[in-house]
Parts: sequence; C-alpha cells; structure tokens
Amino acid sequence: MTKPQPGEPCVAPMIHMPVPGRDRVRVVLVMATGTNGGAQEHVFNLVNRLDHEFYDVSIVSLSPGSAVRKLQRAGFSVTVIDDPDDAIATGTLAAHLADIRADVIHNHMYRAEVVGTKAAIALGEAGHRRPFVISTVHSSRIRPSEDQEALRRLTTAMDRLVVVSKAIDAKVVEEGRLGAPRVLIYNGVDLERYDHQDPCCTLRDEFNMEPGSSIVGVVGRLELEKGHPTLLEAWPMVLDQVPAAHLLIVGEGSRMDALRQIAHEQGIERHVVFTGRRDDIPAITAALDVAVLPSYREAQGLTILEAMALSRPVVASNVGGIPEMVEHEKTGLLVPPHDPPALAAAIVRLLRDHQLADTVARAGHDLVHDRFCVQLMVNAVQELYDDGARAVRPREVAAAAG
Repeated sequence: MTKPQPGEPCVAPMIHMPVPGRDRVRVVLVMATGTNGGAQEHVFNLVNRLDHEFYDVSIVSLSPGSAVRKLQRAGFSVTVIDDPDDAIATGTLAAHLADIRADVIHNHMYRAEVVGTKAAIALGEAGHRRPFVISTVHSSRIRPSEDQEALRRLTTAMDRLVVVSKAIDAKVVEEGRLGAPRVLIYNGVDLERYDHQDPCCTLRDEFNMEPGSSIVGVVGRLELEKGHPTLLEAWPMVLDQVPAAHLLIVGEGSRMDALRQIAHEQGIERHVVFTGRRDDIPAITAALDVAVLPSYREAQGLTILEAMALSRPVVASNVGGIPEMVEHEKTGLLVPPHDPPALAAAIVRLLRDHQLADTVARAGHDLVHDRFCVQLMVNAVQELYDDGARAVRPREVAAAAG
C-alpha cells in the first residue's frame, strides 16, 4: 500500500472531527441492484477505503447479483432484500435500519433512493430516530415523468444529494430536484489497482492475435447507452488504415448477441473479441494501445479514468461528465457521439501518432492522480457521514446524559 505523504491528498487519510457519542458511526449503504455497473464499483471502492475503526458499515442490495458476490468475496456482509414490491422492501429495510440504529443511510441509484428514503421516513413516523439520508445520483438516464415526480417529492426528505459530475448536477436541477443541498463528489480511481499494473501478457495468445498487433479496447456493460454499435461501425474504417488492429470488447450485458450480429454484418469478426466478464480488468486495460468509451450518455465514465490512471491514451464521446475529465488533445481525444467516421479517425490518429498518444497518456495519468483518486472521493463521503452523525446524535446523547 502507498504510504500517505504530506501534501498528497490522493493517499492521505482523513482526519475526523469529533462526533457525539462513543460508538462508531453506523452507516447503511443501499444499492438498487446487485449486478455490475459504475454505481456498484463506487460502493465497492468506498467500503474498501472507509475508516472501519470510525464507521460501522452495513451493506444492503435490493437484488442479488455479481456485485453482491464480489463484495462478499472481499469479506463484506451484504443483506439482500430481493422483493420487487417497493412497500415490502421499504418495510424490511426500515426494520433493518431500526435494528442497527443507523446514523446514516446512503442510497445508490433510483430504486435505492425511493426505498431507502421511504424507509427513513417510516422510521420517523413510527417514533424512531430517523437516520441522516444521503442519495448519490450515478446515472444520466432520463427517467419517466412519474419517476421524476416521485424523486422530486422524496428529495425534500433527503439531507444531502450527491452528484458525480457537473453534468449530473445540471440534470438534477432540470428535473426539479431542489429540495436537498447538493454536493459534487467525483468517482475516484483506486490507484493501488490502477497505477503500477503490469499489462496482461497473454491476450494475444489467448485470442489468437498476431504478434505486434495493436489492441484497442472498451470496458463496460454491453448496454445500448455505452455506444458499442458506433464503435463496431467505425472498426472497418480503422482496419482500412491499421489492418493489424484488434478490438477488445470487455464486459457483459443484454446487447451481447446484437453486437455480435453487427460485427458479423460488418465482416470484422476476426478482428473483434468479446471477452465477456473478466476479473483482471486492470491488467487488460494496461495492455491496451488505445482505450475507448463511445457512450451516447455518461454520468462520468469511471473506466476511462482507470485507463488514464494507467497512462493509456483515450478516445471518448463528448457527452455527459466525460469532458470534465477528458480535455481534447490534452488528456485525450473527444469525438461526437453516434459518429463512426470521427471515432475511427481519432483511434487511428492515436495508433499512428505515438508522440501524441504518449503526451495525452502522461497528462491523463497526472490528472487522475491530482483530482480523481479514490481517497479524495472517500474523504468527501466520510465528511458527509460525520455531518450526518453530528446532526442526528445530539438528541440521543443529551437524553442519555439526562
């Protein structure tokens, strides 16, 4: 582990201000789903870095899945409330909050915001102490009007609303969620995993790639908003200029069959590899000559930050929170979404112009280390937890003293 050094906020742990009471701050993290995604990776990074001498953390997921299993393999206990009925899930979660006397509940993703906030409200209505409610908005998805209305009503019962980019902050404002103070906390990269990482040296043998061939890759869920169709449509144009290039599509999701069909129709199957789920993402990312994120919408884009941390040159869509990290021709290349020729040209440019690729890769690496490391994210979240404990505990401490 990297030892904290003075003046290095990306590795320095937080110094806590006093919180009332002698017990650790009791925090409940609630995930809307237990499947893989950026929000679940955020929770995993968060619980791994929280100060567990100061916080007593409980994790709840509103469905099972691979993210739940990953947390469990890492040694964390996860309570799964697998009931599609929000009323039943709310009652079960409220009982859990009461049982552990939660100081803070931190909700992640839409259904967790709804169920978690209603559970906190229910505790107050039943005469119990209501925990401090924090919700993090991870998604750029535009939800149906009835969902937006439900969130507007519930936001007034939240104590803090965390947004992961300025783009998400603008979305939240546009949706009228003005009932709670908003805090910008960018997702952070775990530099212990994404800094000094040896590249996976077996990729070419594993997937029958020619020695010395270029590898371009995208890491992410195989869902429509991630932009894989545009990348596959761009790939024949890349091959026209760099015939030995191979495209690595890393991840799982509902679009796997549809994407394979596009690759077949484009006649590029020999140069496209669908890896499925991988547990060696840092090593695969380190082996890429160019990392790509061709999203149609994106809250922030953690996988592109991870590539930048590993000094990989990146090409990404100019959407959502991505331009807050990728400055065109300085820390990477930006292209319009849904534009295969522009995407192909940017990829080819980085594959051919090694000086530019090295320059933007170094700048991206430095940016992540300065501004987008996981410890900065964790420290900011811990400050919210401490604020929450100070807000809800004074009455309890005063009653005990009396």
